[in-house]
Amino acid sequence: MKICLVTSFPPSRDALNEYGFHIASELRRIPEIDLTILGDDHSSTQPELEGFKVVRCWKFNSLRNPWRVLEAVGRERPDVVWFNLGFASFGGTALAAFTGITIPSFTRMKGPYTHVTLHQLMETVDLKDAGIRFPSLYRVGGFIATQILLFADSVSVTMPAYRNVLIEKYGRGSVYVRRHGSFASRPEYPDFAQRGNPEHRILAFGKWGTYKRLEPILQAFDMVIKEVPEARLVIAGTDHPKTPGYLRSIQNKIGARSDIHFAGYVEEEDIPQLFQRSSLTVLPYTSSAGSSGIAHLASTYGVPIISSDIADCKRLAEEEGLAIDFFPAGDVSQLARHVVDLLKHRDRQVEMALQNMSAALRMSMPEIIRE
Repeated sequence: MKICLVTSFPPSRDALNEYGFHIASELRRIPEIDLTILGDDHSSTQPELEGFKVVRCWKFNSLRNPWRVLEAVGRERPDVVWFNLGFASFGGTALAAFTGITIPSFTRMKGPYTHVTLHQLMETVDLKDAGIRFPSLYRVGGFIATQILLFADSVSVTMPAYRNVLIEKYGRGSVYVRRHGSFASRPEYPDFAQRGNPEHRILAFGKWGTYKRLEPILQAFDMVIKEVPEARLVIAGTDHPKTPGYLRSIQNKIGARSDIHFAGYVEEEDIPQLFQRSSLTVLPYTSSAGSSGIAHLASTYGVPIISSDIADCKRLAEEEGLAIDFFPAGDVSQLARHVVDLLKHRDRQVEMALQNMSAALRMSMPEIIRE
């Protein structure tokens, strides 16, 4: 069977490139599958990853993406075209994003079976919190885009609640639930020797500047170090495309501090060490745009999680069994209290770490692909 996987793909750093990499890694292990990645253009000088056939045929924010992807599909003549996407995968502007969302339906018209892994729904995103200027207009566009997207042969979402929204609101389409999954063939046992020995690293990871902001964790961290002086804050990731310069502004504001480290973009091969050395991961979000990839990375390496009590993160605890300690969204003092309490209780750290690793074992990437 020949499959074309449409996704952002390393060395691109665009959204969902890591998830695309892990899907592709599992698919290429299956002897019966001939895999071609239809990836995004990128500015990196790094070579393509060894062992993958990659055709670069679309570009973020380009209005030509439908034509370029369809041309590539025509050349490759696959049996299946699998799209790994969110609503902003093809563009940060409304028009570019919308034209990108139409690609799966046009692909189906060309003949191959078309499947979409959809990581977010417009209905569950707080558009104002995400920095959208005209949220009402965006909602209308999102409704139309979702209608078009459901013309694909099948659509999978990462949470049962997302499927319920699509079925109840749109009433059509073949919609399934496929868990987000952990980012590994086999999750790693937590390396407790690297945690709190002697420093406790608190990891904050993401694309920062919209609903993921650093001000809460920075304020909380100043409270934490008064009680746990060996604590260190590691801030990893990049600016959100809508907020360029945000991380630089934060760095300039706080100045040089030995107890706060900005790790920047973390390459795939450096992810294990980053998480294995972290005592806990914090998700200080005010809202979310889908099932948290950072939470699933934390579970892969057995790292405890402290999160705002937002709906999507609470669903991860309830439906996937992740060990997450919740604090009221926006409450900095409670965030600090939860961090301090966890850092001072080693037994609780171990308990949460093992629970998260166990959850990751139940939803490893091979299991997700087999579904």
